[in-house]
Amino acid sequence: MAKIKKGDLVQVLTGKKQDKGGDRGKQGKVLEVLADQNRVIVEGVNFVTKHNRVGQSQRGTKTGGIETMEAPIHISNVAVVDPSSKKPTRVGHRVEEQTKDGVKRTVRVRYAKKSGKDL
Repeated sequence: MAKIKKGDLVQVLTGKKQDKGGDRGKQGKVLEVLADQNRVIVEGVNFVTKHNRVGQSQRGTKTGGIETMEAPIHISNVAVVDPSSKKPTRVGHRVEEQTKDGVKRTVRVRYAKKSGKDL
């Protein structure tokens, strides 16, 4: 089971400090998980400029130019944020019994572990 999923709030753990133009310490929502590359795309973090070739759409409008977009970050450089303390924490799994329509099922549930210090 994945520790980081789409929609999770994560914090960047490594890189340049924010006062030096980096992203360390920034928090953002996960937009996409690239599981085969072990990378995630985080909203508002790791911006890069992409140059698109000028083309023409079917309606005749010109496309292209320079746009900024988020680039992927390695999954080991981010940590899930605990919703109660708003600090990065580790994720655990526990097995729970759930009843749905009178049928009992065992389900693995993610939960945020207690974080004594910042990671």
